[in-house]
Amino acid sequence: MSNEKKELLVKFNQWTKFVENLKDERDEIWNKPIAVGKWTIREVVSHIMLWDQIFYERAIDKIANQVPLTLKHTNFDEFNEQAKQYGRTTSVKTLSENSIFYRKKIIEQIETLSDENYNKVYTDKEGKAFHVTQYLKDFLWHDKHHMDQMKECLGLK
Repeated sequence: MSNEKKELLVKFNQWTKFVENLKDERDEIWNKPIAVGKWTIREVVSHIMLWDQIFYERAIDKIANQVPLTLKHTNFDEFNEQAKQYGRTTSVKTLSENSIFYRKKIIEQIETLSDENYNKVYTDKEGKAFHVTQYLKDFLWHDKHHMDQMKECLGLK
């Protein structure tokens, strides 16, 4: 496994650790907005978990099993509204368990990829290029952005 791949996966696992530290918190913490007029922690966790689920089911698992990707462009506004609603109506226990589950599955599948398959350029359902490395880098930025918001909200930063 390349050093870059290892480093990216270690960083990608920080989300799992973050959620594990949150999972036993009281509902009032999970229902706290990250800032005035912004999403609650529970909605943010739901948002990231559902992105993980999509990328796991439609891209990473497909790559690991050498079948065509079913990933396609998603309307972000609609997706985010659905993620917020899912977060509001799903228990903290389920949200945290699913967040950890999907992130670990992604990491496990990527770890099993040969360097050749890891570095290969895949094609999504719309014919666009999909690179595992770029996916990890993009979502590391996304994770950090939201974790920083939550840490600040919780007084951890």
